[in-house]
Amino acid sequence: MVRSTRLRSHLEDFEVAGDRHQINRLAIDLRPQPAAVLEWVREGDTLVVTKLDRLARSVADLVSIIAALKVKGAGLRILAMNLDTATPTGKLMLNLLGSIAEFERELMLERQREGIAKAKAEGKYAGRQPTARAKAKEVLMMRAEGKSVTDTMPALGISSASVFRILAEHAEATRAS
Repeated sequence: MVRSTRLRSHLEDFEVAGDRHQINRLAIDLRPQPAAVLEWVREGDTLVVTKLDRLARSVADLVSIIAALKVKGAGLRILAMNLDTATPTGKLMLNLLGSIAEFERELMLERQREGIAKAKAEGKYAGRQPTARAKAKEVLMMRAEGKSVTDTMPALGISSASVFRILAEHAEATRAS
């Protein structure tokens, strides 16, 4: 629901900016596949993103994306900032804002690390919830009973990949000993 709401918000931003014809081609959340988007973009295209943080997490990342777009003869437009890399001013502002965004992110991560350290010192930090590997004994027991992976998954509330990983690790450990 959150993802669809976020995507709907981005699509509305594209429409407001008058880029309705580019929605189907360019309204992509870049986090999962930035390389695929950069591979896909063609000469003369303009990659349109709603916000800078949807494109890159660091200045180095931003610079490499801009360089890849430049090599392909494509531009970049960031709607929230009204920036277009087709202009020298747009390029300058993008680099400045990218540096500031990276600085803010580093500060946020530093505060987060400090907060976690303080919580650990006070005994309030529980850490990450146990993963599927915590259920390895149950997986191996069910397998020994002749249960299939599809029986094991819902019974233990873990994915098939987790079941196969546990079985493979067990097989590897058995071979090694």
